[in-house]
Amino acid sequence: MMDNIDIPKHIINKIIENAIAEDLGSFGDITSKSLSNKKTKIEASINSNQDGVISGLDIIELVFKNIDANTSVTNHLNDCDEVKNGAEIARVIGHSHSILAAERVALNFLGHMSGIASETNKYVKSIANTKARILSTRKTTPGLRAIEKYAVRCGGGYNHRYGLDYGILIKDNHIKAAGGIEKALKIIKNNKPFMTDIEVEVDTIEQFLECQRLDVRYILLDNMSPQYISECIKNNKNGAVLEASGGINLSTVSDIAQTGVDFISVGRLTHSSPSLDLSLHIL
Repeated sequence: MMDNIDIPKHIINKIIENAIAEDLGSFGDITSKSLSNKKTKIEASINSNQDGVISGLDIIELVFKNIDANTSVTNHLNDCDEVKNGAEIARVIGHSHSILAAERVALNFLGHMSGIASETNKYVKSIANTKARILSTRKTTPGLRAIEKYAVRCGGGYNHRYGLDYGILIKDNHIKAAGGIEKALKIIKNNKPFMTDIEVEVDTIEQFLECQRLDVRYILLDNMSPQYISECIKNNKNGAVLEASGGINLSTVSDIAQTGVDFISVGRLTHSSPSLDLSLHIL
């Protein structure tokens, strides 16, 4: 279990425990507890009501087993697999009370993560004829970043920083606080951890050229049009790795990728992807 999710178990377990505690409240599932046949063994099917990409199957198994360790979950698909409308994703067997108590939390996780994976996959497919790669950002649901970024990978995307400790990104406010790009770089280079990469965010061609003069290895082109991105690429004499970011959506991502940029960050993958429509039915 969890072999396919490279997220530390203590993080996953905490996310799941918090979600279950939120849903069960102080007294548990009083509806299912009140059923006279609450200990009856049942079999249930989890199905998709639309096409998409699956993410979160190992997590829903942990949800069901957290409620009742004797519940068994058999997956018919794997994370990263495409699913068709009406297809069965998994089969769950266990006590009726246990399955019903875990149902909503399990579907919330699976639907949310699969929605992110599905949306990411649309972006990935739309730029498949280019060298660009789709990145997630730190615009995630508080407390759910680990699973949301995992879902992006299931959809074929990649991850930018997981947190502020994963790399140095000098953004516009850092530049303003330091009094300019060169000053910010000088201060940070004197204080940063050894062997830590530095990326600088720019929003004008003039700032880009300054980064070239300062031999910055990673440059984020913020809210630039394809025309301006192309201009930066044309002047990228140092071979810097270039990332485009800022307000990018499905209607604009292809034009940006066609410029030849290396990476494209899309915040909406984790903050605005609709959940995949799923359902659980007792057989």
